[in-house]
Amino acid sequence: MRLATYNVEWFNSLFDDAGSLLNDDAWSGRRDIQRGQQIAALGRVFRALDADAVMVIEAPDTNRGRNGTKALETFAKRFRLRANKALLGFASDTQQEIMLLYDPLVLTARHDPVGEGTGKKGTRDAPRFDGVFRWDIDVDATPELIRWSKPPLEVALTTPEGKALRLIGVHAKSKAPHGAQNRSDMMRIGIENRRKQLAQCIWLRQRVTQHLAAGDDLIVMGDFNDGPGLDDYEKLFGRSSIEIVLGEGEVAALRLIDPHARMALTQRVGASPTTSRFKIPPDGRYLSALLDYVMVSPRLAALGPKWHIWHPFEDPDCYHNPRLRNALLTASDHFPVSIDVTP
Repeated sequence: MRLATYNVEWFNSLFDDAGSLLNDDAWSGRRDIQRGQQIAALGRVFRALDADAVMVIEAPDTNRGRNGTKALETFAKRFRLRANKALLGFASDTQQEIMLLYDPLVLTARHDPVGEGTGKKGTRDAPRFDGVFRWDIDVDATPELIRWSKPPLEVALTTPEGKALRLIGVHAKSKAPHGAQNRSDMMRIGIENRRKQLAQCIWLRQRVTQHLAAGDDLIVMGDFNDGPGLDDYEKLFGRSSIEIVLGEGEVAALRLIDPHARMALTQRVGASPTTSRFKIPPDGRYLSALLDYVMVSPRLAALGPKWHIWHPFEDPDCYHNPRLRNALLTASDHFPVSIDVTP
């Protein structure tokens, strides 16, 4: 079974309000890339992945005027993907959703949120992801109220053999200091964003611990907008959100495993895997970073799964396939991460 996570930049801008593809030469949300070009590139990437299920990060918007599930299924039908059924959890307040696109002939999947709902005051004990989490993130003895702008998608997945898996799709808060006017603003907003992101990941870690303690087979996948050693604020707070979610320092039975995260944590000098590539100001040079992960529970890790980052320059098979390489560069600023596992 192949499962993947893929953050598709500005997927929403490729559809009209009726959920139809805007397959034309108008500009997409991606810089210097037309909508038709991005659509064709995404079709090539998804077909190459040929996954049983893909956790789509930044999936098309769902609101009173748009149906992201219909849009994503329209895309799957256009490219005859076998993963052609879309599952949405709690809709976000942004133009980006988290959805699972899966093969209904192979898997059954349902949204299965865990935890209690909350009122505006929230709770400290792993509330449902559309609720409010109370956590003191700035050590002032007054808990802040933490919300997910994109609530994680919790999926109960069943294989053809009747094996049960738990999937959690994640899009954690960006640490970028958007809206900063000067260096002081950048520092203030950057620290505030990291605090909120760490609190989100503490909340997520509480849920992970619940599943692992219960003996569930669990996969946590998505874009965490973070990784070991990515910024100076990590030194201020002691550890990255990735270390929190993985359960660094916990007993082995309560840890998640991701070999790419492990490489980044233990190999601070030398080449490390990356899953994204961004142009950064002021000169437009590219920054590469490890932001996307597929973390698995210990029993699944013991089955010998194979992880694969579909990086156009770092993976030989992708690099030596020019059409796929160009499609990966055109489709998004993130690259898919897949795992092949037989539960």
